[in-house]
Amino acid sequence: MFSKYLKSLSILKKFLFINFIIFTIISLFTFIYLNNVQPNLIKKKSVKHLNVIDNTINTLVRLDIKFDADDIRKFLFSTRFIFQNLDRVIFFDNDVNILGDTDTLDLDPRSFSTRLDEIEFESLNQNESDKKEKNDNNNLTENKNLSLKDILNEYLNSDTYGKSYTFIQEDLNKFKLITIKNVIKENLNIGYIAIVENANDIKIATDERKAFVVRTAIAVGFVILIFSFVLSRYFIKPIQNLVSYTKVIKDKSQTKTNIESLKSRNDELGLLSNSIDDMTIELQKRVAHAENFSTDLVHEIRNPLASLKSASEILQDSNNLEQRLKLLNILSHDVLRIERLITDYSQMLKDEVALSKEKMRKINIEPIIQSVVEDYNNIQKVKKNIIIKYENDGKEKYIINGIENRIEQIIANLLDNSISFCKQGENIFVNISNTTDKKILVKIIDDGQGFKEKDTSKIFRRFYSNRPDKFGEHSGLGLNIVKNLVDLHDGEIIASNRLDRDGAIVEIKFPGV
Repeated sequence: MFSKYLKSLSILKKFLFINFIIFTIISLFTFIYLNNVQPNLIKKKSVKHLNVIDNTINTLVRLDIKFDADDIRKFLFSTRFIFQNLDRVIFFDNDVNILGDTDTLDLDPRSFSTRLDEIEFESLNQNESDKKEKNDNNNLTENKNLSLKDILNEYLNSDTYGKSYTFIQEDLNKFKLITIKNVIKENLNIGYIAIVENANDIKIATDERKAFVVRTAIAVGFVILIFSFVLSRYFIKPIQNLVSYTKVIKDKSQTKTNIESLKSRNDELGLLSNSIDDMTIELQKRVAHAENFSTDLVHEIRNPLASLKSASEILQDSNNLEQRLKLLNILSHDVLRIERLITDYSQMLKDEVALSKEKMRKINIEPIIQSVVEDYNNIQKVKKNIIIKYENDGKEKYIINGIENRIEQIIANLLDNSISFCKQGENIFVNISNTTDKKILVKIIDDGQGFKEKDTSKIFRRFYSNRPDKFGEHSGLGLNIVKNLVDLHDGEIIASNRLDRDGAIVEIKFPGV
């Protein structure tokens, strides 16, 4: 279901959606990380506090120091160096009376008799449940404000008696860390020791990390926003324009498109736009070509059909044997004409399909032309005593980008054309040479009657035929096929009459390689 939904989104929406998912996952892990930064930093300090407290308790027990104001005061004076790296260490008796305080070592001794009844502490954050979490020797209480006396009473009645409690006290600009533990001597609780440390560095480190995460999130969001804008403007929108262009072509609409602006781009989208436009133009040419071809074919078939209809109607009413024979010849002639048109039309369609699958490659056209000339010589010498002479300008190779069998088809069709105009014993010349502009020139010259048309370009038109004596043997497609094949090879073909005598010249220029 999710994949179907994702597939239905546009590229831009997919990009934003995927980034949103990734951003959400990163945010979740970042949130978990930030929630663990402060407890981890507190844990490190509380472990240090606990080590100091345990060492102090061991020293008190080992030296057999009484847990009263005088002995504790003397102990603090004699061991001041032990607590020099701590902000404050407080000793309490079982009634929560202060026995000693490192902050009052240089004050009036009466300060040790002060009773601490309402010191408020804030515990570390806990889970939503009322469970207590145990981390080594650190026990974290619920998140609420308690007096020290209440905390000690709760501690005495808890299952974790004998282990330390750690709390935080947070004001506007102060962040204090307090660790408290009971003192046991000879299996009796004789008091409590509390270490208070200004831990603003924890708050600063936590705030710095939070600020860094916020800045990073804003920067990432800003980058995604800019990238989305660039993606939409320079990629998504052009692709949408290409889609609109294809729809206009499909619907045969006259709506103007901005395909020209896309074609001017120098990136892959520009290449894609040019390819799509070229392909569209080529398809339109093919469609127009097919439509024109079908129209011309219908027009050409109508003439022999009309002749067939007329001849058959006359044949039914005629009793003259000679006239009936003439009409039968006409019927046979028109049937052959229609058959030739359909056959050549079918062959042309097959050739066009084959051309779409064939690829150009570098070929030497001289041996191809020589092979076709030899084949025709073997036939025409016997059939009409026509000799086809081959000549070249002495070069070794005549290389073009082409399709071998299509070159054969070009030469064969042109030779068929020349032979149809030649009489018994006349000659045909095939000449190949290199031009000064790096092109390969192929000439086919015959001794026939030449072209009657002043505009010789007409002979390359589809269904054009100037052979009234043998009308049924020619469909008028041969030279048109030649013209199409020459165009396929980026060449040009020109037909003209010989100046020195009767005959025709057909010249083909192929781009050399």
